[in-house]
Amino acid sequence: MIYMVIEILVYFFSVSGWVLVCSTLPADYWKVSSNDGTIISTISFWSNLWKTCTIDSTSVTSCNDFSSMLDLDGYLHISRSLLIAAVCLGFFGVMIALVGMKCTKIGGSDKTKSKIAFFAGLNFLVSGLCSLAGYSVYAHQVMSEFFYPSFRELKFELGSALFIGWSGSSLSIVGGLVFCFPLIYSICTRFVGAIHFYSADMKVLSKVLQKCKKKIAKKCEFQECSDSVFF
Repeated sequence: MIYMVIEILVYFFSVSGWVLVCSTLPADYWKVSSNDGTIISTISFWSNLWKTCTIDSTSVTSCNDFSSMLDLDGYLHISRSLLIAAVCLGFFGVMIALVGMKCTKIGGSDKTKSKIAFFAGLNFLVSGLCSLAGYSVYAHQVMSEFFYPSFRELKFELGSALFIGWSGSSLSIVGGLVFCFPLIYSICTRFVGAIHFYSADMKVLSKVLQKCKKKIAKKCEFQECSDSVFF
C-alpha cells in the first residue's frame, strides 16, 4: 500500500515536470532585455525559441517570427531539438508509466510491471536530461553575450521560462530515477546473492579439497611405511 502511494506521488511529480517543460515551449520570456542603467529606453525586448518581441511605453506589443531556419543561430537549433525530444519522450513516459504502475489493472504480473515501470522511468530520465541540456545551452548563450566585453548589441537576461523549465527538468529526472530504482535494486540484490552463493560454494569446495588432500597424504604415508617394511 505504501509503495503504491509512493508510486502515485512519483508519477504526479514526473507528469508535473513534463507539463512544466511543455509549458515553456510556447512561453514568451526566455530572455528579456537588460536594464542596467547605462541606456535609458522606453522599449523593452523579449525573445523565445520562435520569435522576438518589443513592448513600448504604451504596452503595445509587436512580435516578429524568425524568418528562416537557415538564419538561426546554432544554439536555437540545439535548444529546439532537445526540447522537442524531451516533450516526445516525456509523453511516452506518461503513457507507459500508467501501464507499469501497480495501482492499475493492466500490464500483467508484478515482474512485468516492474520492467514496464523501469522503461517509463528511462523515458522520464532521458526527457529530463534533454530538456535540462536545452535550457542550459540557451542560458549559456545569453550569459556569454551579457558578460562578453566587446558585445555592443542589446544585452539580455535570463527569462522566467528558463527557471520554470529547469524546475520541470529536475522533477522529471527525480521521477525517472525513482521509477528505475526498484528493478535496479532487485537486479543488484540477485547479483549480490549470486556472489554470496558462489563464495559459499567455493568455501565448501575448498573444504572438500582439503579433506581429499589429507586422505591422499595419509594413503601415501601408509604406502611408504608398507613399502619400507616389505623391503
